[in-house]
Amino acid sequence: MSSELHVDVSAGVAVLTLNRPAQQNAFTPTMATELGTALRRCDTEDAIRAVVVTGTPPAFCAGADLSIRVGDVTGTIDPPPWRIRKPVIAAVNGHAVGIGLALALQCDLRYMARDAVYGLNQVRRAVVADGYAHWTLPRLVGMANAADIMLTGRTFDGDEAKAMGLANSCLTAGEVLPTALAVAHDIAGGSAPLPVALSKRLLWEGLGMSAEAVGKLEADLNTYAAQSVDGGEGMAALRDRRQPKWTGSVSAEWPAWGVPIEPERPGLD
Repeated sequence: MSSELHVDVSAGVAVLTLNRPAQQNAFTPTMATELGTALRRCDTEDAIRAVVVTGTPPAFCAGADLSIRVGDVTGTIDPPPWRIRKPVIAAVNGHAVGIGLALALQCDLRYMARDAVYGLNQVRRAVVADGYAHWTLPRLVGMANAADIMLTGRTFDGDEAKAMGLANSCLTAGEVLPTALAVAHDIAGGSAPLPVALSKRLLWEGLGMSAEAVGKLEADLNTYAAQSVDGGEGMAALRDRRQPKWTGSVSAEWPAWGVPIEPERPGLD
């Protein structure tokens, strides 16, 4: 990776750090490409069990680099964090505006700095927010809050983000990354990889499905997980009063049918 994105993998956790501190980590096409490449690696490499996305202080990401022509910088990353089969945690350690906030919304968990500035202010620049913001934000904060944020383009702080349900926790800037890393290492060391991946996908897909479809998938996926490499390890560890030793592979064991794209026929691309 170039100097715009730092990638560090240790003890099952990948830390992806946006690294343009002099520009408050303003987003560029290079950064988008490299972030996509890093996320793809996180999806396929079984040694990586959880991912943290953060920014070199003092900001998380202050939006698109305004020195680049409007439309050339997009927050639609390929693949997006929500498609990665590992938990992706946003350690929002400073300002996150426009594309910066859209990136955090694509993650599974968000730990956010209390005194930072947040917003999707694209409408104030005659631009439409992208990076799946119109899909992720209403899921997290409801339609009324999403309309308030997106139609006014106003900014808000970490306390309001927490009150709306956008942030999992609101912390001082210095506490954000350590907290996110602690959660990531807890997942990497304690949760079975395949069920975590299946549960993540079902959470993201499930809101567009009926209760009956979700219930059937939960039953089907539990049956599938029980027959996986780690299927009996959790109960064996509980019985033996020890920590489980997970050896399963998300890449090798990912079901051919997975979470449904079509309700009548489960299938995962």
